[in-house]
Amino acid sequence: MSAAGDDNKQADSKADGRGGNGRGAAKMVGVAIAAFAFTFALVPLYRVACEKVFGVRLEKSAVDGERAAALESRKGDRLITVQFDGGVNSKLPWAFHPEATTMRVRPGEQYDTMFYARNNGTRAIVGNAVPSIAPARASGYFSKTECFCFTAQTLAAGEARDMPVRFIVAPNLPDDVTTITLSYTFYKNDALTAQLEAPTGSAVAARAAP
Repeated sequence: MSAAGDDNKQADSKADGRGGNGRGAAKMVGVAIAAFAFTFALVPLYRVACEKVFGVRLEKSAVDGERAAALESRKGDRLITVQFDGGVNSKLPWAFHPEATTMRVRPGEQYDTMFYARNNGTRAIVGNAVPSIAPARASGYFSKTECFCFTAQTLAAGEARDMPVRFIVAPNLPDDVTTITLSYTFYKNDALTAQLEAPTGSAVAARAAP
């Protein structure tokens, strides 16, 4: 009976050892998984700490690079409609209008367009063009690098002229802005027009004096 009891105790001991080894292995696997997850979670935290706290910008991963490239590609394919309009104040006897009323443009690239002006009056007149952009919030993204509106324009009686505009739409134009309207209104510049007439008037007055 003693020998049989010793055998049973040894068998139970071995079974307990195998169970303990299994539980220990499971715990180690769990610890390893938890450590891996913790390390993986530290990566974005480390990136944020480097960029925000220390001012060090880490290189983007391949996935980030692909996403950025795709975003740039979409921006490069974006097209905006630019509409053109023109008119004159009632005191100015000119004809004025855009030669093209619409244009499809790609943000970040430079474009040219033309406006036509003609003096239908019987004397030389100086005019100034006042531009406007619609919608108003797009004005900060629309740049004119060359424009007849930068200076006063003088047209002799019956003279016609093509007036160029060179412009760029900024690449960071808000996505919900798909159409921009560029309008000009020409006004008579009374002061400069009077200066054009002054020499003729002075000469006539001089000849008429006794």
